[in-house]
Amino acid sequence: MNSKPVLRVRRIHFNYPTGSSHRHYADNDLVMSHTVAYLSGIFPEGEDFFIRSVRHYADRITEPELKAQVKGFIGQEVTHSREHRELNTRLQQMGYPTDRTDRRFRWAMELYERRFSPLTCLAFTAAFEHYTAVIAETMLTDDRARKMLGETEVREIMLWHAFEESEHRSVAIDVYRAVGGSERRRIWAMRWATIAFLISSFLNITQSILGDRAAYHPVRLARSFAALRHSPFLSRALIKRISSYNRRGFHPDDVDNTALLAHWSTELFGESGTLSDRLR
Repeated sequence: MNSKPVLRVRRIHFNYPTGSSHRHYADNDLVMSHTVAYLSGIFPEGEDFFIRSVRHYADRITEPELKAQVKGFIGQEVTHSREHRELNTRLQQMGYPTDRTDRRFRWAMELYERRFSPLTCLAFTAAFEHYTAVIAETMLTDDRARKMLGETEVREIMLWHAFEESEHRSVAIDVYRAVGGSERRRIWAMRWATIAFLISSFLNITQSILGDRAAYHPVRLARSFAALRHSPFLSRALIKRISSYNRRGFHPDDVDNTALLAHWSTELFGESGTLSDRLR
């Protein structure tokens, strides 16, 4: 395994406006605003599930570098969960059903832990971490993806989250393999996770949109759905990269992100970084 930098747990805090905010904060796009709100809604319980899955095997990791990576992974995910809970409170106030999303996802994660073994839960974690890393790196490399997030504090938290997801993208799969997880189980878990994620996302985002009065303006709704054809988050390149996880021997580091991380480390946390004032 190639040497990797120690993951830094950043003490960061975002400030959300107490007054009114623009309802469709994601570049005034109806569907994208509801999609981002849904993703933020599932993050806290999802991150907590990832932490439990990796922590279950932490005592079995003997390789010093991976032990340090596990510690950093857990610290970063704890911070992600905390900050997204604060964001979700604000999104709920704006009319997005993040409380409902949180309850449903908590139920789903608890069901996984009751029905599947700890090793399979770790396989699910590795699969979902691949999803988040690919989406994160799309956001960090594509100007169109960042433009979709508008210029609000939601954009800032998503950029920070994306950067750290890219930083720790290989930890879960490295732990999985270190404790003896098979390729067959890993690939099966990815296929299950894909089906579950797509169905859950479609149903919950649709329900969220139907609860928005703006969705009953046919022209606006049609334009918003039409824009999805050009979304970098639905591109062939993204789908191909996600699908690469199903290849035997796959590893996230097959795609080098060293330069990407170096650029965004300076962009976000450098001396003049856009998030340097958020660090405590």
